[in-house]
Amino acid sequence: MLITVKSTRKSEMIDVTDRIKQAVAETGIRNGIVHLFSLHTTAGITINEAWDPDVRTDMVSVLKKLVPWEDNYRHLEGNAAAHVKTTLVGTSQTLMVEKGALVLGAWQGVFFCEFDGPRTRRIRLDVLPGHRQ
Repeated sequence: MLITVKSTRKSEMIDVTDRIKQAVAETGIRNGIVHLFSLHTTAGITINEAWDPDVRTDMVSVLKKLVPWEDNYRHLEGNAAAHVKTTLVGTSQTLMVEKGALVLGAWQGVFFCEFDGPRTRRIRLDVLPGHRQ
């Protein structure tokens, strides 16, 4: 299954938790795992606090400081920083599904991390059933 995400800024963390929950519910799988994979080399997926939006702002700010957009990179397309940030964040996440629901901590959410936007992106989502449904 593919989920489309549209970013509006060069760098941002987009909460996709509800869309992942909806996709899992549509499969009808009660117990198992869901694997998420960003189909892009300049965008990742992470799990972090979803309650306070300032956490997302802080994450984007820190990554910007750690990996500045301009820094004598050799990659000719001009988006080397986005590739580095994606490697730091990672392109996939795996979560458990129990009783038809994602297993997340009280404050956790799933975020698509855009590092070279704005763009239209895709997340590949696969739900694998457990042995007990």
